[in-house]
Amino acid sequence: MKTLYYGGDIVTMENEMDAAEAVLIEDGVIKEVGKLGALQTHMEDMGVENVDLKGNTLMPGFVDPHSHVSMMGPLTTMADLKECGSFDDIIQTLKSYMQHKGMGKGDLVVGFGYDHNFLNEEKHPLKHVLNDVSTENPILIFHASGHMGCANDAALTFAGIDENTPDEEGGRIGRIKGTMEPNGYLEEGNLMSLQSSIFADIDMDYVQLANLGQAIYIKNGITTVQDGATSSETLELFKMLSEKGDLNVDVVAYPLVAENPDDMNSNEEYAKQYHNRLKIGGYKMFLDGSPQGKTAWMTEPYEGEESYGGYPWYEDEQVKQYVTKAINDDVQLLTHCNGDAASDQLLKNYEAAWQESDNPNKDHLRPVMIHCQTVRHDQLDKMAELAMIPSIFIAHTYFWGDVHLKNLGQERGSRISPAKSAFDRGLMVNFHQDAPVVKPDMLHTIWCAVNRITQKGVNIGPEECVSVYDALKAVTINAAYSYFEEDQKGSIKAGKLADFVILDQNPLKADKQNIKDIHVLNTIKEGRTIYSRDTVFAEG
Repeated sequence: MKTLYYGGDIVTMENEMDAAEAVLIEDGVIKEVGKLGALQTHMEDMGVENVDLKGNTLMPGFVDPHSHVSMMGPLTTMADLKECGSFDDIIQTLKSYMQHKGMGKGDLVVGFGYDHNFLNEEKHPLKHVLNDVSTENPILIFHASGHMGCANDAALTFAGIDENTPDEEGGRIGRIKGTMEPNGYLEEGNLMSLQSSIFADIDMDYVQLANLGQAIYIKNGITTVQDGATSSETLELFKMLSEKGDLNVDVVAYPLVAENPDDMNSNEEYAKQYHNRLKIGGYKMFLDGSPQGKTAWMTEPYEGEESYGGYPWYEDEQVKQYVTKAINDDVQLLTHCNGDAASDQLLKNYEAAWQESDNPNKDHLRPVMIHCQTVRHDQLDKMAELAMIPSIFIAHTYFWGDVHLKNLGQERGSRISPAKSAFDRGLMVNFHQDAPVVKPDMLHTIWCAVNRITQKGVNIGPEECVSVYDALKAVTINAAYSYFEEDQKGSIKAGKLADFVILDQNPLKADKQNIKDIHVLNTIKEGRTIYSRDTVFAEG
């Protein structure tokens, strides 16, 4: 089956000045790219579908370089707290959710998306707040960052958390002042433990939810997605979907090196290669938390704190052990680093493990630093030496830019997400949304990168704004590079997969302030349209 696309802008991402007018694909692969006159002869060929773009823009399908696709579907079943502006809003939203779901005594209630930074109280809703919703139903709510949350007494009791429960390494339990009694607040490792304990009892149709999750990415023009920190159970779910042919996009999974690294070796058919659209890309590691929640590990204290600058998840010895395993296993390592102290820890231990390793392929593993919120210039220089990829959560500039200015001060806060500095050093920068932390909206991400405007309208670190073309590279060809897939994806070139997105405007021609308002009209995976906003072009 052949298809010829023409009649609109074609952004190939091979060259900013490339003036392709038509693209011919066959059996899911790009066959020819060029001037319409040269390809026009194919219009009369038998079996060729002619697609007139009618002035819309065709470009490579977006590549998500970091998120948690397995969480997207389950989140749709939870109470949505993102619009809550006060404790009362949270209470009422949870009560309405319970009523709408017809919940009975003892049923688990889970909410997601509150942010204490934007609540009137500017505090976390501790157990006394959630007890006002119910004392008979276990209630657990997650902060928008996913790194902290709150539980009521029933949830704490269910999970066996009391005054004798210790803080985990890389975690914390909030306590009522002057006592060891938990106040309902949990951070990082302790939150993950509570989550695991409670979620084991949840009955969900995970197949249906997984399909719902991938549909959210597809609607946003994304044709390759990531599942960072994939559990063994989630990997089995993906494998089942893969074997049934239910994955409509490519999924790259990253098991946690600290918990389930053997999933790579025990699934050889998926290890570093696709099998029915599923690939295990490497290992994932966490080193700290969230800067907006003040759990990211900083070299200097947060504003208003005498000495507190967050904390690490692991000691250096453990980090080096995990890094060494990745390098010696010949596996790519993705590492969560928000604070600059966490970035120091990664760079120091990666370099030491790299120097000691006798893996002949150690120069070609493409390690990735995830988030890079407060990474310094000297750290970017070291990343260049190590050929480490910065995957930047650039949308922080909008969603939490004002919070960072408050928590980090004007100088440090303005330097968050230093994308231009990374590009200037020749690094293969990519951008992500860490979905479901924020929606997997690549066009909003591009808008953030080229404008750097906070929710309050502040221009935050304007010297770190990047060009529209560089921002597009960060979600196409550079993101494909992070998966070792730049020869197959990320640009429109003969021989590559026909993974496309059709937009109603060309981002390179649109007003920079309006890029976030561009719409995805169609998403095409290997020549097959898997999403259509409406009938936007003629076929003949």
